[in-house]
Parts: sequence; C-alpha cells; structure tokens
Amino acid sequence: MSLCFSVSESAFNLRYGFRDSEPMGQSLKIRVKTRTRKGFCPSKVVCVDYPRPDIDNTSNFLEAAYLSSSFRTSPRPSKPLKVVIAGAGLAGLSTAKYLADAGHKPLLLEARDVLGGKIAAWKDGDGDWYETGLHIFFGAYPNIQNLFGELGINDRLQWKEYSMIFAMPNKPGEFSRFDFPEVLPAPLNGILAILRNNEMLTWPEKVKFAIGLLPAIIGGQAYVEAQDGLTVQEWMRKQGVPDRVTTEVFIAMSKALNFINPDELSMQCILIALNRFLQEKHGSKMAFLDGNPPERLCLPIVEHIQSLGGEVRLNSRVQKIELNDDGTVKNFLLTNGNVIDGDAYVFATPVDILKLQLPENWKEMAYFKRLEKLVGVPVINIHIWFDRKLKNTYDHLLFSRSPLLSVYADMSLTCKEYYNPNQSMLELVFAPAEEWISCSDSEIIDATMKELAKLFPDEISADQSKAKIVKYHVVKTPRSVYKTIPNCEPCRPLQRSPVEGFYLAGDYTKQKYLASMEGAVLSGKLCAQAIVQDYVLLAARGKGRLAEASMC
Repeated sequence: MSLCFSVSESAFNLRYGFRDSEPMGQSLKIRVKTRTRKGFCPSKVVCVDYPRPDIDNTSNFLEAAYLSSSFRTSPRPSKPLKVVIAGAGLAGLSTAKYLADAGHKPLLLEARDVLGGKIAAWKDGDGDWYETGLHIFFGAYPNIQNLFGELGINDRLQWKEYSMIFAMPNKPGEFSRFDFPEVLPAPLNGILAILRNNEMLTWPEKVKFAIGLLPAIIGGQAYVEAQDGLTVQEWMRKQGVPDRVTTEVFIAMSKALNFINPDELSMQCILIALNRFLQEKHGSKMAFLDGNPPERLCLPIVEHIQSLGGEVRLNSRVQKIELNDDGTVKNFLLTNGNVIDGDAYVFATPVDILKLQLPENWKEMAYFKRLEKLVGVPVINIHIWFDRKLKNTYDHLLFSRSPLLSVYADMSLTCKEYYNPNQSMLELVFAPAEEWISCSDSEIIDATMKELAKLFPDEISADQSKAKIVKYHVVKTPRSVYKTIPNCEPCRPLQRSPVEGFYLAGDYTKQKYLASMEGAVLSGKLCAQAIVQDYVLLAARGKGRLAEASMC
C-alpha cells in the first residue's frame, strides 16, 4: 500500500479551529513541499482536528454511562460520609468525583503541589509546559469519554485521523501506515488496515499471525486470561508466529502499552488491548488533550468535586496510616503534623507508594502480601524544543520503533496550547528506561538525538549541525504503571480491602482495562461504588466512634 494520499493545495489553507468554547479566529496557510522519491510519502502537516467519533452508542460506553448514572441516582445519604482519599491522580480524582455525585463528602489529599499524578505537568520559566508522559485518549476508553462528557469538556479532545503510523528503521525518514476505513464496522476495519499494509509484514507472516490468533478469537475472555503466564515472545513462538511479526509490530506495541519489551510483557496485556481496540469501530482512534492535563482535565474534576461540597488539598503528604486497636484505620497522619480522620479511607497512590505506607500488621495479610509482585516500571518523558519547524512529521502520534524510544509526537502540531508555527517541540517516551533512569539528563538527550537523527535524517544530526536544541526537559518517573509481567494478574487487588473502611484505587487494582488512564478512572468508579454499597456499615462505624468519644 502506498503511503501517499492526494491532498490539494487548497486543503492546506485551513482554519485552525479546535471546536473549543471560544473560536480561535486564526487562519493558517500551510504549504507542504513534496519529494518524488519512489515509494516515499512526503510529510503531511495538517493542523486540523477530526470530528468526535460516534462512540456514544457502543455497549462499553453505555455500560460506563450506566455506572456513572448510578451515583447520581443513588438514594441521598441521611448523613454523608467523609471519605479521606490519598492521591490526586486520575484514580483519586475519579473516586472523589463519583463519591461527590452520590452525595458524600470526599477529602482528597495530594502530596505534591500539582494535580494529576502520572499525568502531572509543570510550567517552566518561559511559560512552556512539560509533562510526566505523552497521553493519548482512545475511542475504546469509555469511562474516560463519559467523564469528559459529564464535565462538559468533550471539546478539549483533539481527534486525529484514523491511522496508526510507524517509523521505518530500515528506511530512515519514512513511515508506514495502518489506515482504518471509516465505512467498515469493527473488526473488519482493523483487519483491512492490517491486510492493506504490505511494508511491515509479508502476506505469509500475516496469515501465520492470523492463525495464531484464532484460539484467542474462539476462546474469548477465558483464553485471554489463561495467557497471563506467557510473555509476548513466548506466546508468539508457541503459536508459530514468525519472530519478525514481534520485531516489526509488537516491540513498538509492548513499549507503548507498558514501557517494556515483548520478552518481558505478559501476552494477556496484548490480547486485552487487541480485544478492546479492535472490537469497536472507533476503538483505536486517538485524540490529544488540547493543553496541559492539570488545567484542562484535572481542574474541571476538582471544580466539580468542590461544587458538591468535597475538598481537595495540595501539599498534603500522608506520613503514616495510624490504626485502632482492632486494626482498622484510625486516621491519616500527614508530614505537616495534621491528623485527618474520616468515615472511610482510600489510598489512590501508585502501588509502590502504598507498599511503603502499609502498617506492619497488615503486611502478612494475603490481600496485601500479593502486592509484592506488583512493581512500577521506570519511564522517562522527554521534551525537546528545536530552532525550526521539522517537516518529516505528522499531526499524530508516531511509533518510533527505535531501540530507545517508544512513541513521540510533535506537540507544536498536535496540541492547541502548545502550537507554534515556527518551531517544533517533540515529546518522546524513552523506554525501556531501567538502564537509563540513573543517567544524567545530558546523557539521555545525547542518546535521544542519535535516535532522532535516524528518524529525521535530513533535518536532525546528533551533533546539532542541522536543527539545534533551544531547550529541553527530562522527566524521570522511577516507578510508573505496574510492570505487567507474567503471573501478575492474580496479584491485582479488588478495590474493597479486607480491612473494614479501607479501600484502594489505581490502575493496578482489579478492573478490565490495562494500566492506563482508562484503568485509573474505572478503578476510581469501582472504589466509589464499593464505598456507596458499604454505606450502612460505614455509617454505623461512625456512630460507634461518636458514642465512644462521648463516653470518654
């Protein structure tokens, strides 16, 4: 399949409209120079968003919408619960949001001075933002999509053309595309996208891969869950799928999903992703947020929580979970000396932080002991501002297929707030990062530039003799999402713990999506649901404490 597609010059005289609440009123005239090398598609820089896909009638979206509505329509509590939540990432924010919808009073505590957890971002001295990660919102994220709708901010998602675009390491500067036909239903659109791409896989490889996948298609969810004990590489070889399929496609996919390579990643993770993304017509369609996540996504959630009587406090780090004599939570002791008590308690931090905070007499409980297997994976997010506009790029997410880089995007094209007509800002995910997390920023940037020289051979050189770096930011996360290696699935905990009144939220907890933004939001909803279901028990515990206090 040729990568090129015909675009008339008039198509580039586009209004840079993002369908936000206020029109931009700015026109861009973008002229693209084409090169006629055989088999090479010139870059297509098209700064326009695509319409929001029709996802509101899918079964997954309706299921998520029903769960959301259950909080709003639940009986109003006679005495709202005060629920203390540690961690203002998406899991904690989601827990607090849906508890507030149900009529309760969440108190959300964030250790840092910024909202978002793994989607946090900061503004530098020049007013430019740099983020913890490169965040993509898929059509197959029904709880995320419902959340945007509930907050009235659907227009903050910038949807891109329905394609997956891979760099070609053996052809520096060129890309290979999987284009999903809009007219076909799922999974036919995904199958045709794969069949039409002849640059990454040969027909015999496609046939062997399809045959290898048949047991997953026939066996359904039961088969998918049974593959947790195998790595992607082991599963592919067991099914007779050629190693080149893993090299060409699944190295990039594994790094994008969990920041590790196929020889470590559980095959269950890949099968869940394929099931989620290929079973819905718009499941693999991608959108970028139109600006920085703390302000454009997290702040509206906070405002919603506060409008319903909840509270959010930054710079409030939990130092210790203090217990009653019966082993239940007495309060959260903060590092600033404040003591916070409530009717119920939630830890919505990454699993590694939870494990550090666990009281000694909880650690031998099977529920908590299983957490030892869950360990966050290191990841590095890189931002590089160049002194010019790079041409060999797209207004889209790009799979680099580099040994060191996972995915990247020119955020000066893809994101409204970061738009710049004169300079490019590449945001890149450096993974696997375990061997690099302790390296200096300059060493990481040097290695990144060597890889970028292969992706942009006409524009970037490692010695900066071509495009020059104006500035850069390197954000290291020593422990990000949990490392989805084989046999982790049984260790993922339910949101309701065996300790009465103590709950967990986080993408590592049990839910049907991956360690992702979608998984974090769903975990928060499930956590809130468990607390609402336990209302009578928790309210009775609160009355008992009040009675004890009055007798003292």
